[in-house]
Amino acid sequence: MPTVVTEIPYRPVPMEPPLKRWTRAECAAIEASGAWDQQRIELVEGELISKMGKNRPHTIALTFVRQAIELLFGGQYVDTETSIDVAPEDNPTSEPQPDLIVLAKPSSEYPAGNPRPAELRLVVEISDSTLGFDLTKKARLYARAGIVEYWVFDVAARSLVVHRDPLNGSYKSVAVYNELESVSPLASPGREFRVGDAFPPPLA
Repeated sequence: MPTVVTEIPYRPVPMEPPLKRWTRAECAAIEASGAWDQQRIELVEGELISKMGKNRPHTIALTFVRQAIELLFGGQYVDTETSIDVAPEDNPTSEPQPDLIVLAKPSSEYPAGNPRPAELRLVVEISDSTLGFDLTKKARLYARAGIVEYWVFDVAARSLVVHRDPLNGSYKSVAVYNELESVSPLASPGREFRVGDAFPPPLA
């Protein structure tokens, strides 16, 4: 007699087929061949993440955030969508491209090579469809690297999630600020960023 199946899968099995795990060296070789021309891809823990097709709310929020961050730190210290290095043990399989970074030195002083974690004063992601990924896998990646402050702008909720105090692969301080609140970056404690400045006025 067949057994009636009440749950899928009906026995413990792997949920996904084996995936190809990429390295930075492999990605660099493919990029040099021109196969990825006109594509924007970042490497996170061996997985290739597409950076294409960002929607208008994401684009608008990134524009607003960059303008506000440049007022705090100066435009010469702010880069958009630039590859960075992470922890030595993660570097072979990870080369993330945060939406925005604040550098310890002017951008012109990094003519070659990625900025290292110790050279990053602030890392920012603008999150809509990628919110879960940015709050989990990317947060752990940045914490392992010792990046001192990591901001995630939640576009749908019009809020900011501030990560601080990286220790043993996670951020020990995580706080959510709504659009009526303000936060002072660790690297600029005397100045405040109003969260609502990251988002366009809500539609009437």
